[in-house]
Amino acid sequence: MIKVSNLVKTFGPKVAVNRISFEVERGEVLGFLGPNGAGKSTTMRMITGFIPLTEGNITVGGHSIVDNPIPAKRLIGYLPENAPAYPDMTVRGFLSFAAEIRGLRGAEKNKAIDRVVELCFLESVVHQSVDTLSKGYRHRTCFAQSIIHDPDILILDEPTDGLDPNQKHEVRGIIKRMGEKKAIIFSTHILEEVEAVCSRAIIIDRGKIVANGTPAELKGRSKSAGRVRLKLGGLSGSVAREKLTQLPSVEHVTLLNDDATAATLDVSSKSPNGSLNAQIADLAHQEQWRIIELYTQEGKLDEVFRTITLPDTKIKEGSAA
Repeated sequence: MIKVSNLVKTFGPKVAVNRISFEVERGEVLGFLGPNGAGKSTTMRMITGFIPLTEGNITVGGHSIVDNPIPAKRLIGYLPENAPAYPDMTVRGFLSFAAEIRGLRGAEKNKAIDRVVELCFLESVVHQSVDTLSKGYRHRTCFAQSIIHDPDILILDEPTDGLDPNQKHEVRGIIKRMGEKKAIIFSTHILEEVEAVCSRAIIIDRGKIVANGTPAELKGRSKSAGRVRLKLGGLSGSVAREKLTQLPSVEHVTLLNDDATAATLDVSSKSPNGSLNAQIADLAHQEQWRIIELYTQEGKLDEVFRTITLPDTKIKEGSAA
């Protein structure tokens, strides 16, 4: 549905986007991550045809956004960052205006408005003017205009920005449901949204793609991924650490806490594909240790993000906890 090839955008001497390439298929929700100024919004604006490309090519639904922009744009719903709306219009009036721009008329237009009002929970404010809305309702109204024509492709720049926790949960649910049938790209600074909504994520830094994979694959790059957390009751932590280091698959054991009630240890493996958890359980059974906790850590997306986007900064082990 979306194909980006060797995309470049320069502003004078500044290279904002530096030869990036990726694709998004129908049924995919792609999270676009990166620090401020990384090139996320610039890339999304080029995909929508809002700003021109310097080099490269973008096709949307098989149509070039450069050579054949009108049919490409018909397929897109776009929610820009800090999305504008006409303050003197009512919510319904603004949505009616957006629907007409998209070519909807009569009963078809009214049906589309009713659908997005219900979907975005705007029933209580539908007759209010936009300038009287809270930030959250205004953002929902702008989100509603992006889906008024039920587009096959959605480009959402910070879609949950300014929303309260309940509103964020609602919008995430909408995006996840729509992502089953559409191709969606959305940028966010909230890493938990990536895990909750995205089927894949791209991390962009200084105009280049530095990571591309599923949330699970990205978390697997975390230093803490695959470590086993072990909490034992009624046992000295130093004794447990000595026994654990003798296991053939163990690379390192860190004693996190050791008091009269319990000892907590982190155990890292020499091989990411090893059965460290089972080996530790067998040892605990053999030594008759009382296990309070035993689980394998998934890894931390924020740790991966910081490590990738701050290459010159040495992040100490455990600093992202």
